[in-house]
Amino acid sequence: MFAISLGDDGAELRPLEPWHAGEYLAHMDRGREYIGRYVALPDRTTDLASTTAFLQTYADKAAADTGRLYGIWSDGVLVGGVLFVTFDVTSGTCEVGCWLEESAVGRGLITRAIRVLIDWAVEQRGIHRVEWIASSANTPSLNVAKRLGMVREGVQRESYPHRGVRHDMEVWSVLAPEWRRQRETTG
Repeated sequence: MFAISLGDDGAELRPLEPWHAGEYLAHMDRGREYIGRYVALPDRTTDLASTTAFLQTYADKAAADTGRLYGIWSDGVLVGGVLFVTFDVTSGTCEVGCWLEESAVGRGLITRAIRVLIDWAVEQRGIHRVEWIASSANTPSLNVAKRLGMVREGVQRESYPHRGVRHDMEVWSVLAPEWRRQRETTG
């Protein structure tokens, strides 16, 4: 197994695999309401069996090279994660996403972790377009897209039904040449 340091604060990015099901379920139980405000992850993992099945879905996606799932651990505790929701090398596109329990908010963990994913996708896998899709009401997520230098492309009106409410979804993206220029200027 590997871990990538996310800075000097003890945070690490690691693959999140089916054998982490108990730890992932405990994490979701701690953050179920906060995380579930805009994303369905907590609704898909309500017991050990559904959690293992969810994590296996991403293990299968990783094996097929169509998606990946990573956890963010802070001082040894799983507090959130990032993922390639979709990953298509043939078309050169992918979608990244994230979640974080409330206790870990405000430390820049998601921004740092997504940078690792985009760097790898662009530089190692030749991805040209990285997308970020989030509810218009999810201000923290939209702020991450801005910090990453993504461009807001538009809104898919009432396109995402979640917990009885239809959410407008904003589409943001960054292209490989933009990402490289940005990384050259920020280091």
